[in-house]
Amino acid sequence: MPEAPDPAFRWHPSARIAASPGAAASALTAALAEPGRPFRIGGAGPAPDPGPVPMFETLTGGSTGTPRRIRRTQASWTASFAVNAGLFGIGPGTSSAVLGDLVHSLALYGALETLHLGADLHLLGGQRPGRQRQALAAGPVDLIYATPTQLRLLAEAKGPELPARHLLVGGSKLDPALRHAIQTMAPKATVHEFFGAAEASFITLAGPDAPEASVGRPYPGARIEVRDPAGRAAPGMTGEIWVQSPYLFETYAGQPGSARWQDGWLSVGEQGWLDSGILYLSGRAGRMVKIADRAVHPEQIEAFLHAQPGVTRAAVLPRPDPLRGQHLVALVQGNASDAALLAALRLAFGPLVAPKAILRPADWPMLASGKTDLTALARLT
Repeated sequence: MPEAPDPAFRWHPSARIAASPGAAASALTAALAEPGRPFRIGGAGPAPDPGPVPMFETLTGGSTGTPRRIRRTQASWTASFAVNAGLFGIGPGTSSAVLGDLVHSLALYGALETLHLGADLHLLGGQRPGRQRQALAAGPVDLIYATPTQLRLLAEAKGPELPARHLLVGGSKLDPALRHAIQTMAPKATVHEFFGAAEASFITLAGPDAPEASVGRPYPGARIEVRDPAGRAAPGMTGEIWVQSPYLFETYAGQPGSARWQDGWLSVGEQGWLDSGILYLSGRAGRMVKIADRAVHPEQIEAFLHAQPGVTRAAVLPRPDPLRGQHLVALVQGNASDAALLAALRLAFGPLVAPKAILRPADWPMLASGKTDLTALARLT
């Protein structure tokens, strides 16, 4: 990683958008019309004011509430552009694709990185998964930026094999069933799973040699600590994940968010543990529920459900319980039977923690980030 990253986004002379002009292409053209120009794509409110340090804004995913505006320096992203150029071979003569809308930070990141490094960009946000899969095969596309949900939709759509060499995947944990589907859909691709957040950008990166249950080692240039409630480092113990890196955001713009700073370190509220320098996630503190005084992370149960045969989508939500305080219900799509899922859940998590019911919502609301809209899903049930 260079010591002094480019302080501003630039449109590389070799870069082009490999698609017909559209709203997304126009937004990128306007954003990169002048190096260092402040901008935001999506969200309400004014763009950042011009200043001595090139700034821009992006948005949080908003899976459990309203997306927040994130203000950061352009250098906080160009620093990782330099890293990824080496890791994934991004540059003139290569091509990348983003599957989400540019209001989502992963899609915006992938688009800006591609144009900054001189590769061809395929903007596929807003297209049906079947059309996306056809475009990715015809491109051909070397690198795909995607969330697990977006890849699951691509796999369900069927279609031609994808010739991609790299998949950069973030937003939630990959489950074994989806990994298998990805291998079938893109047999030549190396999957690089990262853990990060709009506020922190890359925190860890997991290649094919990382333990499947993990999210890998610290991304180049990042430092990680897991701390107990008193703020002390907790080696080998589950605690709050803190990161220090050159990729962190500056502040929220408009409504405040949940990320916290402490002496140059940042926490976005995720819980996990380190084992031999490799990070494992247990869940987000904001989603943790107490069942009979026991802390439970719904994400762990969701990951288990996604690994079950016949489950295409799953979410776990709390419900009030007069005896235990709260209990859980599982919302599922797919052809797995309720009885089989409830039995597997009780065996894996015990009768106290396992969801008490399986619900089958007719609709599955999604966010621009490619994640499940948990707030909207809760309203449907």
